[in-house]
Amino acid sequence: MTKVNNSTVLADGTVYSKRKNFCPFSTSPLEDYVPILGEERIERLQKIAQRVKGLKMITLNATAQGGGVAEMLYSAIPFLNMLGVVTEWKVICGTKEYFEATKELHNLLQGKEGSFSPELRQAYLGTLEECARQNLIDYEPDVIDVQDPQPLGLSHYLRRPGATWLWRCHIDMDRETIEANPDLWDLLTDWAEHYDAVIFSAAQYILPRWPLPKFIIPPFIDPLSEKNKELSQVEIDRVLTKYRIDPKVPIIAQISRFDPWKGIDRTIATYRRVRKEKECQLILAGGLAGDDPEGERILARVYEDTKNDEDIHVLNLSLDDRLENSREVNALQRAARVIMQPSTKEGFGLVITEALWKGKPVIGADAGAIPLQIRDGDTGYFYQTSRKTAKKIIYLLEKPKAAEAMGKRGRDYVGQRFLLPDRIADYLMAINMVVSGAINKEANADIIISFSPWFKLSKRKRNQSL
Repeated sequence: MTKVNNSTVLADGTVYSKRKNFCPFSTSPLEDYVPILGEERIERLQKIAQRVKGLKMITLNATAQGGGVAEMLYSAIPFLNMLGVVTEWKVICGTKEYFEATKELHNLLQGKEGSFSPELRQAYLGTLEECARQNLIDYEPDVIDVQDPQPLGLSHYLRRPGATWLWRCHIDMDRETIEANPDLWDLLTDWAEHYDAVIFSAAQYILPRWPLPKFIIPPFIDPLSEKNKELSQVEIDRVLTKYRIDPKVPIIAQISRFDPWKGIDRTIATYRRVRKEKECQLILAGGLAGDDPEGERILARVYEDTKNDEDIHVLNLSLDDRLENSREVNALQRAARVIMQPSTKEGFGLVITEALWKGKPVIGADAGAIPLQIRDGDTGYFYQTSRKTAKKIIYLLEKPKAAEAMGKRGRDYVGQRFLLPDRIADYLMAINMVVSGAINKEANADIIISFSPWFKLSKRKRNQSL
């Protein structure tokens, strides 16, 4: 057994399984969500869940440590079981070479130039072949839910008659780059043809030429998780004291993985402009995801770039205790006056969702699915240049009532769109449609289904929301 995030992952990669009597984490009772979402939205969830009650499902992804996918699964898996959908969770037990290959694949899908070399392909497929030999799926679930590109090729080896395979893509897929790269396109299409449907986080990521039904379901946060629940000032101050952060000095924070797409250099440059005019400090906090070998290199670069600035706190938060990590992130976000996330690529950005839920004004880039959450000038601001963005931060620091009003609008916006029960309801609706045969890839290969009016599809490249 392996220790991960204050729980134990079994030797076969099992993170959660009632069948194996291994359920090391839980979520809040359904009735606890009623005061937050209201009875009508919870009743909708219950009605949909009743249609798929007793269904057996397994979720497969690359890691139980770090990153937005794992964050959602720690709430979603026990939540689904509570609703009567018997769901297990397993992770890929991959080599260093496998994760180097999957990181390169991830970067290529997000627009990096280059190719998925034969060596990388062999490292990737070799691990998936070993997973198949090791009987990764050791029972007969009705639905196999595969998350992101890392395990995408598994269906080629493990698909059996009667099972439904879904691929859930969370990343900022660059459609034009993929379609302009024949080798990458053929590789993805060869793997995808073994699936029954695909779920994207936003309309602009959809690959319309794929002969599969396509669903749009954005990610979510659990408002009652350790990372998002209310904290007392004493709890917040305890974390600031631990990291020697002065609570009296206004805090600008970016809390995310140490990743080349996260725009950390933009945040540092912006902070340094603000610091010339206003007393403030910067927190750059994150962890090293288990499936991201680039993280250590980026973190080392950040340490080097900031080593002479005592007002920049670079925090590599431990992931050894998942709940402690969540509480610390929660406290740091709540302590901040302004949150930044000026990513150059972003599949969704749950750190933005978390910050908005906490009533914080957020500055993010007009990239990926960030505009799903930030409405410029309403729930936050878009990053432009370090100079222009610094002026916006100074305004927010000098006008606390305006910042508070913006934060309230952001919290209300997230509360209506990106909370666990609503999006799980959408997910179960999609599963029911595919499993029941109401939607199938033979008759409905070109169909795109969204359960809420997230985008005008004709303008999805411009991120125009209805």
